Amino acid sequence: MYSTEMWMRNEQKSLVQKAKQEANQQDILAAALGMRISGPQKPPATIWQPLKLFAYSQLTSLVRKATLKDNSLPHKYEKVHNFKVHTFRGPHWCEYCANFMWGLKAQGVKCADCGLNVHKQCSTMVPCNCVPDLKHVKKVYSCELTTLVKAHNTKRPMVVDMCIQEIESRGLKSEGLYRMSGFSDSVEDVKSAFDRELEDPEKQQEAFREALELLPAAHSETLRYLMVHLKRVTLNEKDNLMNAENLGIVFGPTLLRAPNLDAMTALNDIRYQRRVVEFLIKNEDILF
Repeated sequence: MYSTEMWMRNEQKSLVQKAKQEANQQDILAAALGMRISGPQKPPATIWQPLKLFAYSQLTSLVRKATLKDNSLPHKYEKVHNFKVHTFRGPHWCEYCANFMWGLKAQGVKCADCGLNVHKQCSTMVPCNCVPDLKHVKKVYSCELTTLVKAHNTKRPMVVDMCIQEIESRGLKSEGLYRMSGFSDSVEDVKSAFDRELEDPEKQQEAFREALELLPAAHSETLRYLMVHLKRVTLNEKDNLMNAENLGIVFGPTLLRAPNLDAMTALNDIRYQRRVVEFLIKNEDILF
């Protein structure tokens, strides 16, 4: 029978593992911030290896813990709408004047941050009351500041609170603080983790489904067939050393590179292309 002693032993192991995971996440952040932590550490070769996906999956909880208490107090920030010309599929009505939006192309404008649909002529009369939706705000970095804090309903970006708290808790005596740069690979990995883990997984899947539904039937079927094949490839990772991340690196630029992009933009897009293909492979049974 399952004794009380066995239960307590399992609980102790679970607590130890959780403590190790959190400590590892803090080391990753410290590396990105360029902090040199004194005292016992893991060998550098271990710290600077490609970051584990599991560690990143826990990063959101660490962000929440690091957020200062007063960051969630009521606040008021005015924000103008980020309207862009949009072609709507099917009949649509202006959400300001309630009249029909006529035409086959570019019938009106849509706020890229909150999704408000209005006529172009009505957009100048809409109040500055944009409330960004996380469904539309996909990134933490490269996101306009007011848009970011309103989307997350905070006074400041959580990443600012987290980095400052990490430095003040154990980095104030670090040699060369703010003068010595963090390791670029760690910085990019942590930025990617914030962009990925502030998103709700269910909303992320929903967004992918909506995008896939826009594909022509032939494209959708070809993509589905390819993702099923690549999923089978990952099942033999022990032999071929090709997991979903590695396959994303190989197939991302091939499948997702947009035409007529300049070299710099194409280079910056590579990491997002990799993540999209990686997500499609891992979730092919759900998305298709």
